[in-house]
Amino acid sequence: MQQKASIIYNLPLMDLLYRAQTTHRAHFDPNRIQCAKLLSIKTGGCPEDCAYCSQSARNGAQLSASKLLEVERVLAEARKAKEAGATRYCMGAAWRSPKERDMPAVIAMVEGVKAMGLETCMTLGMLDDRQVVQLKAAGLDYYNHNIDTSERFYPSIITTRSFAERLDTIDRVRSAGINVCSGGIIGMGETAEDRIAMIQMLADLPEPPKSIPINMLMRMAGTPLADVAPLDPIEMLRTIATTRILAPRSYVRLSAGRSEMSDELQAMCFFAGANSIFIGDTLLTADNPDASKDAQLFAKLGLMAEEPRA
Repeated sequence: MQQKASIIYNLPLMDLLYRAQTTHRAHFDPNRIQCAKLLSIKTGGCPEDCAYCSQSARNGAQLSASKLLEVERVLAEARKAKEAGATRYCMGAAWRSPKERDMPAVIAMVEGVKAMGLETCMTLGMLDDRQVVQLKAAGLDYYNHNIDTSERFYPSIITTRSFAERLDTIDRVRSAGINVCSGGIIGMGETAEDRIAMIQMLADLPEPPKSIPINMLMRMAGTPLADVAPLDPIEMLRTIATTRILAPRSYVRLSAGRSEMSDELQAMCFFAGANSIFIGDTLLTADNPDASKDAQLFAKLGLMAEEPRA
């Protein structure tokens, strides 16, 4: 199957974009963009060694660890996000896996955000069977657990958690009836073949993720990837378009890296099939375009945010 993905990825760019846009229009309104908000509910001090991440306690970044945010503060931020047009609220904690003492607060966050009419998403690291059941019972809509890159390149980026463990968590989440959100990061020094393999791995899961975030590496000071060469923007387009074609019914989220993209590149990514973004000026610890800039871009392109649920 990877040969098929490779053929698609390497099509002449105009043919690739035409095919991706045609596929996109068959399943989505091409002028609607899902707007999600991401909040770090517990920042820094993570025991993992992910080479791209400033929250790792192992890789040299100087980011102080914080405690888990209070439930009411998280809910207050969720209310602001809904008022700003978000339809999905994503909460992320810098953990290898959540501890049992943290689960009551996490459950309260899910229940509170769900009660506002927002879709709920959590990313907490690895989960055990009991935690998955608790999150499902609380009404969690999505669980984010990225595979990050290809299985081949993965050990060059992370050594504290195996690729198989990531797939196990995804399988546990899906088996519990929670929608899977899983994607990866490009521009970490991987090859085009690694990007193709990552997309194909996601498409070949028993059910492709309902939401696939494609992140462009944000080079964070102090991390092992701080000085990696910038990604060719055309490779971003090829990655988005190939993901759209191989996962036609999934939301494809143009995630981290938008603050370093021109309006023209973002527009082309939307044309290639990206139909979801994070709003707000911060993504966990990375910069993101502010609301006024996104509003200006949407106005120029004639795009509209998806309507919030009642």
